[in-house]
Amino acid sequence: MKERIRIASGQGFWGDLPDAPVRQIEGGQIDYLMLDYLAEVTMSIMQKQRARNRQAGYARDFVELMRQVLPRCVERNIRVTTNAGGVNPTGCAEAIATAARELGLAGKLRIGTVTGDDIMERLDDLLKRGVELRNMDTDEPLASVRDRIQSANVYLGAWPIVEALNRGAQVVVTGRATDTGLTLAPIIHEFGWREMDWNLLASGTIAGHIIECGAQCSGGNCLYDWRSIPDLADVGFPIVEAMPDGTFVVTKHEGTGGRVSLPTVKEQLVYEMGDPHNYITPDCVADFTTVKLEDAGADRVRVFGIEGRAATEFLKVSISYAAGFKSVGTLVYSWPDAYAKAQAADKILRQRLDRLGLKFDQILTEYVGANALHGKLSGEPSADLPEVQLRVGVRGEDKSAMERFTKEIAPLILTGPPGVTGFAGGRPKVEEIVAYWPALIPKSEIKPRVEVREV
Repeated sequence: MKERIRIASGQGFWGDLPDAPVRQIEGGQIDYLMLDYLAEVTMSIMQKQRARNRQAGYARDFVELMRQVLPRCVERNIRVTTNAGGVNPTGCAEAIATAARELGLAGKLRIGTVTGDDIMERLDDLLKRGVELRNMDTDEPLASVRDRIQSANVYLGAWPIVEALNRGAQVVVTGRATDTGLTLAPIIHEFGWREMDWNLLASGTIAGHIIECGAQCSGGNCLYDWRSIPDLADVGFPIVEAMPDGTFVVTKHEGTGGRVSLPTVKEQLVYEMGDPHNYITPDCVADFTTVKLEDAGADRVRVFGIEGRAATEFLKVSISYAAGFKSVGTLVYSWPDAYAKAQAADKILRQRLDRLGLKFDQILTEYVGANALHGKLSGEPSADLPEVQLRVGVRGEDKSAMERFTKEIAPLILTGPPGVTGFAGGRPKVEEIVAYWPALIPKSEIKPRVEVREV
């Protein structure tokens, strides 16, 4: 058994810094590269892509990245875990295999694929058998939006990834796996942790939670003393140094920008935490109130003392569904009386929409530069504001009403208050609204499938 392993975070979301994974590989010694691509809305985007093209539905950026780094990963035995497979992990794995063969790596690489999270085709059977998939926030049954569902994916945990690693996979591609599981799985694999080692599993889960958002724990998006964070242009992504006893150190490569410190790690710990006593994952329930941190040197924070409990009998399901349409239009008003002009323009716009008989579920007006972020807490905006952006959004089921709304913004330029600009982007667009439906499903209903093959 190794005394420690180093797991590097290379992506915190689909669209993160493209060269971050390369810099993690080239910047120093690592054993694993963890790449997190998925958010709730990402699954619906990928599902739409696959509906148009059965070969699509995964993060194509990942394939291009692998084409760039696979030779180095094979040479240095760096293994990769990622949920870049989206709604088509098999297609993603095949694209990686093709790239590997083109790079001359045939016979030198094993790719693991984890499927079984996509239950889109099973929804009618589940509902028929009484698995209601009620909304965790509203308690509504899924049947109420069944005809509008676009994607439905279960959050799988670490153990299917562990199986793939145990079977020799050097790259493991999953669909909707938990962000934390991408880091926890290599730790379980290397140290032989068991399914009932709740404290250890909780430690690995929190390690994954800390680095799942990439540089957000190494100085990026950091509120505490943000002006002093050095060289964010060259920010170093985080690395977990994990030990068999469940303790770990959060760090980054030497010579990179950003900072790993007690404040940066604490800020990431509270990100999407929910109930600190009950951070529920498919693998365990972690107790964030037991987390202990200590400064372990420059850009090094030691994490220890973590306790956990048995996992629940359920898995979370991420479901997306169509919820109407929206459109947002903006104009910028300049000094003098910028705020007053923007208010007047909003009043005129609303009167015209009423005259046209247009009906919307909601009309929302924001005054960016005056009170958009803090609302009433902003106080009364100053009359001396140099500029204010009027931003008006509408939403509803009637797409034709949205399209007519898009034609009512530009006329304000010559038929409304003076001193307006900012219409260079052209007419607003009508966009479909994708809503989120969280639900629970018994674990007994889900059977993950793991395949490992040599390129």
